[in-house]
Amino acid sequence: MISRKLVDFSTKNSFFLFGPRQTGKTTALLSFLKQNHENRYWTVNLLLSGSFLTYEKDPSQFSRDAIYQIEKKQVRCIFVDEVQKIPLLLDEIHQLIESYKDVYFILSGSSARKLKRGGANLLGGRALVRHLFPLTFAELEDNFDLERVLTIGTLPGIYFDSPAVALDKLRSYTEVYLKEEIIFEALLRKVGDFHRFLEVAAQHTSEIVNFENISREAATKGKTVKGYFQILEDTLIGHTLPAWDQSIRKQLSLHPKFYFFDNGVVNGILGSLDGIKFPEFRGKLFEQWLINEIRANIVYSKAPIKMHFWRTQAGTEVDLILSKSAKPFAAIEFKAQKEIGKKHLAGIKSFSEEYAVDNKVLVCEVATSSIYDGIEVLSLTDFLSKRLGELISPKA
Repeated sequence: MISRKLVDFSTKNSFFLFGPRQTGKTTALLSFLKQNHENRYWTVNLLLSGSFLTYEKDPSQFSRDAIYQIEKKQVRCIFVDEVQKIPLLLDEIHQLIESYKDVYFILSGSSARKLKRGGANLLGGRALVRHLFPLTFAELEDNFDLERVLTIGTLPGIYFDSPAVALDKLRSYTEVYLKEEIIFEALLRKVGDFHRFLEVAAQHTSEIVNFENISREAATKGKTVKGYFQILEDTLIGHTLPAWDQSIRKQLSLHPKFYFFDNGVVNGILGSLDGIKFPEFRGKLFEQWLINEIRANIVYSKAPIKMHFWRTQAGTEVDLILSKSAKPFAAIEFKAQKEIGKKHLAGIKSFSEEYAVDNKVLVCEVATSSIYDGIEVLSLTDFLSKRLGELISPKA
C-alpha cells in the first residue's frame, strides 16, 4: 500500500477529511487509527445501509452508541465515514465534543454539498479541516509514469490496473457515482441534461469557462449549466481557477478556468483512453494534472498561497500565477512538449513585463533542465521533486 505521507493526521483535535470518492480516505484513516490507537477507536461507515438507516431514522441513537463506546470500551477516537450522508449527526457530535474533552472525532466526506446547502452544524470551529487528493508525484515515487497519469489518472484503486481494467473502473465510477449519486444528492430532475453537460464539460476541461458555449453544446440553459458546475465543485469532482488581476474586484468579474480533479475521471466520462493521442487534448490533460498536483501540495503544506491564471484580451496567457498577500511571486507555464522555443516563453515574458516576479518557470517534457532567456525550463522530475517545494515553502 502506498503511504499517504503528505497529509497530516497527527492531531488530537477533531477534524473533517474531505476528498473525492476513491481517493483513499477510508484506507488512509483506518491505517492511521490502527497504528496510533490500537483498539481504542470506533468506526461508523454511513455507506453501509445498516448504519445509515439506523442513524438517519434516529440521529440521537448515534450519541447513545458513542457514549457506550467512550465510557464502557474506553474509546478515544470516533471515525464517521461519509458524514455528509446524515448532516444531522453533526449536532450529536457537537454535543459529544463538548461533553468528552479527551475524545476526538474524524469525519470524512466526499461532498460538502449537503453540509453547505442544508445549513449543517459544522462544529463551530471545533474541528479542523483536512483534504485528501489522488496520489501525488511524491507519493508515487518510482511508480510514477507520465502516460499512465495522463490516461488513467492517479486514484489509488485504479492507478496500478491495466488500461482495460482501469477504463472499466472509470466508466463504472462515472455511471455509479457521477451520474447516480450526484444526481440523487443534488435532487436533479433532468438527468439527460446533466449527462450531456458532464460530457461537454470533460471535453472543455482546462479551458476558461464559457457558459454560453457550453450551454449551446449541451443543449441546456445557461443558468442550469452554472448550477451544474457548482454541483461539481460542491461534490469535489472539480474546481475553478480564477483569473489574475491586481484588482480583486476585477478578478471576481472574470471567467475562471475549470479542472476536474483527476485525468482518469475525465477520460472515463468521455469513455476512451485515446485522448492523449491528440496533441491538443494531451496538453489539456498535462495542464490539468500539474494544476491538481500543485494544488494538492499547497493544501498539504498549509502554505498561504493563492493560485490564478493570467490572460490578456489579446489572448496571451500564463497557466499559473502564484501569489501571497495579493502579490504575485511566480509565473508558471506548462507545455506537453519535448522541445521548447521562444514562442513557448511569450506568456511568461509578457506577464513579467507587467509584474515583477522572481520566479519564472516553464515545466515541460524536456530530459534536461536549463535556463532560456532568463526563464527556468524544467523537466517534470526537477520541478516536482525540488523546485515546487522551494516555491511553496514558508521561506519562498
